[in-house]
Amino acid sequence: MKQNTRPPIRTITGLSSGPRSPLYFIESIIEPLIMVFFMWGIFLYLENRIPIAIFFTSIMLFSVTFPSGAKIRRGFLLMTRDVLFQWIFLSSMVLLFAYFTGYQSYFDQDVILVWLLGTPLLQIAGLSLLKALSPWLISMQGPAKNAVIIGLNEQGLVVANNLMADSYGQVNVLGFFEDRSPDRVPEQNLYKTLGVLAEVSGYVKQHDVHTIYIALPMASHPRILKLLDDLKDTTASIYFVPDIFVTDLIQGRVSNVNGIPVVSVCETPFTGVDGLIKRSADFLFSLVVLILISPILLGIAIGIKLTSPGPVIFKQRRYGLDGKEILVYKFRSMTVTEDGSKVTQAKKNDQRITPFGAFLRKTSLDELPQFINVLQGRMSVVGPRPHAVAHNEEYRKLIKGYMVRHKVKPGITGWAQVNGFRGETDTLDKMEQRVHYDLEYLRNWSPRLDMLIVAKTFWLTVVGQDSAY
Repeated sequence: MKQNTRPPIRTITGLSSGPRSPLYFIESIIEPLIMVFFMWGIFLYLENRIPIAIFFTSIMLFSVTFPSGAKIRRGFLLMTRDVLFQWIFLSSMVLLFAYFTGYQSYFDQDVILVWLLGTPLLQIAGLSLLKALSPWLISMQGPAKNAVIIGLNEQGLVVANNLMADSYGQVNVLGFFEDRSPDRVPEQNLYKTLGVLAEVSGYVKQHDVHTIYIALPMASHPRILKLLDDLKDTTASIYFVPDIFVTDLIQGRVSNVNGIPVVSVCETPFTGVDGLIKRSADFLFSLVVLILISPILLGIAIGIKLTSPGPVIFKQRRYGLDGKEILVYKFRSMTVTEDGSKVTQAKKNDQRITPFGAFLRKTSLDELPQFINVLQGRMSVVGPRPHAVAHNEEYRKLIKGYMVRHKVKPGITGWAQVNGFRGETDTLDKMEQRVHYDLEYLRNWSPRLDMLIVAKTFWLTVVGQDSAY
């Protein structure tokens, strides 16, 4: 059978899904705390008080940057680069907001400069210290735990690979128990087959097994019940890994409805406080950007009018949140404005693209009017790119889980676009890859990921992108 090479579940550019480890929690909170406490310390030292504006600013910054993600597993140079890259972007947004609201006039410029320069240096120092102490912190969790997995199948191998790749914990995967013959299970050479299900209980008692992961398919319900009965005579912790967890699970979590446990299979990440953070960031960012780029918008509008006949703004029906139709604004870059039942995607050397429009598309300047959509609440700065209605109707029939990307508002830029899937999707495979990245974004959303995508988009706009035409 085919070798299983699937990567660890739910990781995205080094962002961890959040293992239950004291070390992971400390790493997640150390950068936001340094940023906030250093800010407070400066004002307490110089003014013997924390101004109310600074207090609320620090709370907002903490909520945006926590959790800060995994960095200590990387080398010092990469860790430093990530800290500086993130800080430059975040501090730039803070300074722009302070400038346009007039807040910077309330504080001494030297105080602001000390905070801007000192924060990343202290964050790098704090992470370096944590990196040096990490072996000791991991050892403080106690000796390594032995684990076995019931079910040598796809989800079982994913669990095993994740346990072995978890640098925050100490877990030894002793092997698998499986009733099926070797020719019916995935081919792999990393883990032992320890026996059949009837032998699990005896093995657990004799080999000091601490944790058992049951990865049998839900169709094996009678076998699972029998196995659970056998394991009642052991002290091992038991976790059930149902096979739904290797599907396109979006924001999967265990919750309850009036005390009845339920498993979330597909849910938007923007609920409660997260939804408020997302909408607030979208509104403030788009408002600041529109003010800053207003001269550019006027210049582009004049350029379009002078170089080709037709409207300046191209409006097209697209699917937004929950699959409802919205009107999306773009600067017109073609001689046509297609919005019917058939929409032809732009191709390389497409004759419909005007010379000025080619420049706009290459630099993504044609997307700038969509900040108005964000201000209206129809779109978000970051999210899955909206497709024309005609394309949606085509691909929803061909790609499993395609419509799940509409659990959130569409974005001006997205995780797929900064990973090379921008522009023409002339094959089904390309569209499947784009949807894959969109769903990864939904699974792993955080304010930090949004900041990373915006920063990468800015960089790609400067250097250009081969797929943009």
